[in-house]
Amino acid sequence: MGRFAPLGNPSIRPLIWIGDSKQDISALPGPVKASFGHRLQEVQDGKMPLDTKPLPAIGPGVLELRDRFDGNAYRTVYVVNLKKAVYVLHAFMKKSRSGIGLPRPDAVLIELRLKRAKLLDAED
Repeated sequence: MGRFAPLGNPSIRPLIWIGDSKQDISALPGPVKASFGHRLQEVQDGKMPLDTKPLPAIGPGVLELRDRFDGNAYRTVYVVNLKKAVYVLHAFMKKSRSGIGLPRPDAVLIELRLKRAKLLDAED
């Protein structure tokens, strides 16, 4: 788990990476990684980035950033309604061609990481 706490502006929320989410996002194509990085910074600033989709089936405050590049669909999932930080739960290339929903293995991973984020957020 990595942490990033920006310097200078105390109103910016820290970003905490859960599980391998930082490695997951680092493995994405450069333009996608840059887009997600910029939009996660907007989230830290309290803004709602373009092409954000709520995922109420996963949990309240869980949101998905979406991007397309080179014919593929990419997603980054994070949670904003916990107290201490914005928690990045997962980043992946969406391989499912059978609809707009989350592929089940990714949904299960996100749910597990959300539980971990809630535990971390509750710690003193």
